Amino acid sequence: MSASRGRIWTGVIRVAPYDRDHTVAIRAAISVGVPLLVLWAMGRLDLSIYASFGAFASLYGRTDPIGDRVRMQAAAGAVLVTAMLIGTATSVAQLAAPWAIVVVSAVASVVTLLAYSAQWHPPGALFIVFAAGATASVPADATRLIDVLAVGLAAVVFSILITLVYEAVSARGLPRLARTKNCIAVGAVATEMAVTVAVATLLGGIAGLLLLDSHWYWAMVGAVAAVSGPHVKARIIRGLQRLIGTALGVLVAAAILALGVPPLGVILIAVGLQATAELFVGRNYAIAMIFITPLALLMVQLAAPTTVGVLLSDRLGETLIGIVAGTAVAVVSAFVRSRRAAR
Repeated sequence: MSASRGRIWTGVIRVAPYDRDHTVAIRAAISVGVPLLVLWAMGRLDLSIYASFGAFASLYGRTDPIGDRVRMQAAAGAVLVTAMLIGTATSVAQLAAPWAIVVVSAVASVVTLLAYSAQWHPPGALFIVFAAGATASVPADATRLIDVLAVGLAAVVFSILITLVYEAVSARGLPRLARTKNCIAVGAVATEMAVTVAVATLLGGIAGLLLLDSHWYWAMVGAVAAVSGPHVKARIIRGLQRLIGTALGVLVAAAILALGVPPLGVILIAVGLQATAELFVGRNYAIAMIFITPLALLMVQLAAPTTVGVLLSDRLGETLIGIVAGTAVAVVSAFVRSRRAAR
């Protein structure tokens, strides 16, 4: 048991070697920064959350060949925009929070299957759960659906253009968009993953709603992180890394928010946080979360300002709830799988 605990903690603190992470960091910073600056110049930072989620398309296929990367970003971008539309529609319909949680859980399960079949990197539905849950929590009317579509799609297209331009400059020529990845069949493994994600997000979201009420979608995101990974040990490591990184990231966010930085300064800080997060997300998830956490909080604060103390405490509390729920589901899932294999 102690040896197992030792291996888990070794996995938590291990930092993988550098692998040209700066290329993704530069693309991500530009993809996030330019749309936010445009919205700031237009006086429409209330739409910033939709631009930020659209720009997440730039994070897919970080090490894949350019043809696969562009296709992956286009597909992920389309799903991100769809998730925002679904989340916004639940807000427009004024669905009660429990029903919104059910909707987001269903989205998470379906996207888990899609990501598996299309071999997305990063895998899973974490960004999509964040996008759907956050937009479902923002008050909206029917006209906001048009805003989501316009701003979200523009951010996705811009991200893909940045990917192509960056590749063209690096290769000193127009890239060839050859396909090397094909979709794979969805089997028992993917189905088990989809069910696990659905149960974990539903449990995390309901627990987050009952215990802390607001920002329940952060618990769902924490639950997705805790059930990510090929086996239970990897899932426990991922959950611990997210919890540790979030706790430290909340302290960073508190320091930034205490400065009372104006919106333009917040945007520049967010761009720096995005770039730094991408330098570490593939090397140690806990370190990346130190930068991702304040980035997420700044995104929320730009679009829908709220009391700082509540924002920070909710982020930490909801993340803890989600990770506990997700880890419990991951352990039970592994137990059920082992019992089936033993028969």
